[in-house]
Amino acid sequence: MKRFALAVVAMLVGCGALAAPSGAQQLDGTLKRIKDSGAVRLAFRENSAPFSFRGSDGKPQGYSVDLCERIARAAQQEVGLTNVSLQWVPVTVENRAATVASGTADIECGSTTATISRMATVDFTSLTFVDGGGFLVSRSSGIQGTTDLSGKRVAVIPGTTTERALKDELQKVGINATIVPVTDHNKGFAALDGGQADAYASDRVILVGLLVQNNATARYGIADQQFSYEPYALMVRRNDSAFRLVANRTLARLYRSGDIAVIYSKWFSALGNPGPGLVLMYRLFAFPE
Repeated sequence: MKRFALAVVAMLVGCGALAAPSGAQQLDGTLKRIKDSGAVRLAFRENSAPFSFRGSDGKPQGYSVDLCERIARAAQQEVGLTNVSLQWVPVTVENRAATVASGTADIECGSTTATISRMATVDFTSLTFVDGGGFLVSRSSGIQGTTDLSGKRVAVIPGTTTERALKDELQKVGINATIVPVTDHNKGFAALDGGQADAYASDRVILVGLLVQNNATARYGIADQQFSYEPYALMVRRNDSAFRLVANRTLARLYRSGDIAVIYSKWFSALGNPGPGLVLMYRLFAFPE
């Protein structure tokens, strides 16, 4: 019997069944690169407030930036380092997915909507926010939605989910409006403020950020209509489940503990309490350990 037990132990060891604890397993992918380099590379948007932008001190900040910093520290612990440097990589709407897919950045900390088509090139973490498309308009314009845009000019960033949803909505209601392409949110506000556009279309929370950033609440407001559903998540590389697990575990702990409320209040205090959709999202992704 004793010889049989020893034989079973030897077989299990030979098959790797008595492997080292998970923390000591051989690293690969992003976690190995972090371990070897001592750095986490974080992509961020320079003007997508309040999610991701450069502050007055030139440093990245925002709701998504705070989430990514928590994830970076969790990755540091996962690979057994006492410290890692955070290397910030600025990205645009056009190159954000490619920057992550190519390995130039480990994770994108912005305001990116998780879509099926984007999953062909990158993976996504658990959801981090839910929003919808809206219009920033002059308070005197009378514009409350797409049905008021006939013959009007609407600024929007090309290649975004907002642009696609806007065009679909205009076609559905049979409204002919002129699309004015802009390269970023600041340019969208400038087009509206300078008279080159009658409305700027983007996610509603970003529009609130533009109003606050430009101290423009007396002149501009957000139209009543929400014309799209925008579930935000953080982009990571495909087929890198170990790093994605670190990110999702970090988010779940934030949601379960209620610590997410502090981060939310820091960046969205002007919106009041989170709406029922966002509260539900936090609960759905507060996975138990």
